Amino acid sequence: MRLRLLIPAYSSLILFAVAVATPAARAQDIFVTPIPNVPFSAVVSVERSATQPDGTNVRFHTVREIARDNHGRIHNEARVFEPASDSSIPAVVRVHLYDPQTRTNTMIVPMQRVYWTETLNHPPSTVPPSPRYGSGAQQGLPQNDFTQVEDLGVREFSGVSAHGYRETQTIPSENGEPETTVTDEYWYSDELRINLMMKHSDPRKGTVTLTVSQINRTEPDPSAFEVPDGYKLATAVQRAN
Repeated sequence: MRLRLLIPAYSSLILFAVAVATPAARAQDIFVTPIPNVPFSAVVSVERSATQPDGTNVRFHTVREIARDNHGRIHNEARVFEPASDSSIPAVVRVHLYDPQTRTNTMIVPMQRVYWTETLNHPPSTVPPSPRYGSGAQQGLPQNDFTQVEDLGVREFSGVSAHGYRETQTIPSENGEPETTVTDEYWYSDELRINLMMKHSDPRKGTVTLTVSQINRTEPDPSAFEVPDGYKLATAVQRAN
């Protein structure tokens, strides 16, 4: 499973952040856990709407590949966001590789044909960062008066079962601002140890939905976890950009 890429020189489009295999990776991304013996590859579809200061709403989308091999090595892409009306394949901005056996992080920048590596001091995470199943309540944390949790049951994504939760948080009116309801929805697969769908909705800012599809349970191509031939070690300036 490989997407055929057309990589033009984008400079003004919104970029999608890379999910790094550290606790810093937060809830609004599909965190690929670096666990062994559960190989797969898949495509993540991302839809985002943003509320502008004048109240208008703009919509973007992107797709990206994720994968994990039998050794627990992960492949996770970052691509540009395109307008929702654009059907072209978004360009790859960065590729994040992680090897849990050596704790080696590798960042690849295809547009510049460069890469860099670093070794993490801490052990790799084996579950998505908190919140995990859609709610702090699912982790035994106390529930406050402004938060409600709904069990959405079980559904399948590309033949893989996931358990869903929806957390609704009511933010009281303050300083003349109306009451706001923010929702987070998570569908977690125990089998793959990743979230297969995530949705965050905030009327003040917009909505982002991430859905995992085209799940293939076979061992991915080993080249997905390696730096391509001809790439050079990045300079400090290239790493900062």
